[in-house]
Formats: sequence, C-alpha cells, structure tokens
Amino acid sequence: MRERRTPVCALVSGGLDSAIMLQWLVVSGWDIVPLYCQFGLRWETAELFWLKRLLRTFISPSLHALHVVELPLQSLYGAHWSLSGRRVPAAKSPDRAVYLPGRNVFLLTAASITCAKRRFSTIALGILRSNPFGDASPSFLTRFANCLSQAVDRPIRILTPLRGRTKSQWLRWAAPEPLRVTFSCLQPRGRHHCGRCNKCAERQRAFRAARLVDPTVYAT
Repeated sequence: MRERRTPVCALVSGGLDSAIMLQWLVVSGWDIVPLYCQFGLRWETAELFWLKRLLRTFISPSLHALHVVELPLQSLYGAHWSLSGRRVPAAKSPDRAVYLPGRNVFLLTAASITCAKRRFSTIALGILRSNPFGDASPSFLTRFANCLSQAVDRPIRILTPLRGRTKSQWLRWAAPEPLRVTFSCLQPRGRHHCGRCNKCAERQRAFRAARLVDPTVYAT
C-alpha cells in the first residue's frame, strides 16, 4: 500500500524559487498539486512553457498534474508595466520596482479555493528571506491565512519553506537539472530571457553569489 502523504497546494511559476520549493516539497514527503495563476502578464506565455518543462524534470508520484487558474488583471492593473511593456524595471532598478499590487492576495485566494475543493489545508509559497514586500511578511501571511480559513470554511495554513535562506544559498542546495529549465524574466525575447531586466539581473547575481555556472540563455 502506498504511504499516505500530507497534501499541499504549491503556488508555482517557472522560476528558480519554484524549482527549489518543488524539490524541497518532494524531498520532504508532501503530496503536491502545483497551481499556476494566469493574470495576463506579458511574460506568462514563456513562463508557462518553461514551467511545464520544469515539472517534467521531477520523476515523482507525489507531484500531480499542473492546475492552471485564469485571473485576468487588465481591468484592475490598466496600463501597469507588467501589461503594457512600457518602463519595465531594468537591471539596476531596486527590488521594490517589480512589485505587483495585491499579487499574493490573488495567488493565495485562488490556492485556498483549490484547497477547499480538494479538502486540503496547506498552501506552499516560495518566499525567500530577502523578500521586501508587505504581502510576503510572516505577520501578513498569518493574518491572511486566518481570513482565508473563514472565507472557505476550512483551516488554511501557508507554508514558506524557503524563508530561512537567500536565493544563492538555496541554489547551492538544489539539484542542478531543474534549474536549467527555469524562467524568470519580465520582458522575454520569444521564450528566452532578455538579459536586461530586473529579474534577469537578480538571477545572474544569485548564480554568481552561489559560485555556480549560470545555465541560462540570455538574448543579450
């Protein structure tokens, strides 16, 4: 008889943090339903392509099929750079420049409904120690988990397994194969990283700090 594992709804993108979090969840014995939210942002076509490739690198019965939820933000975000492509945060911009208003609220709400439908109680989110945003803080997540529990009439817990380390520290821990098919770019060239945006620069810095060869193909 197959060992019963604790189920978790894992919020994933195609990036390094998602790849590392998925590996941690598999190693730690969770039963994982990966969830991707499509907001209509400029990079999502490329991101979803690489996410599907990333998931195929995990040969594990504990990782289930990807679940995609559509939550278009055009009517809320309007001419925001994430939709318009104008004034996209460049390589030297501060981390706060990439903030997407309410993103974690949307992600966690979608995940909590998914949990309620499947009778899960745990959501996993790949938040790192260096995350500067208020909607990623432990105090916010604790309060919001309580709100979600009331909203879906089910206990909801938000798990942030990457919280204790930096991206470069986790890169040294992770298996290299999944990292080769990750994607984190704000202005992709086709399916490739642009090499000039804030997220590309963050990715490059993380590999350098980890003293690892960056396997990413950059357009420039």
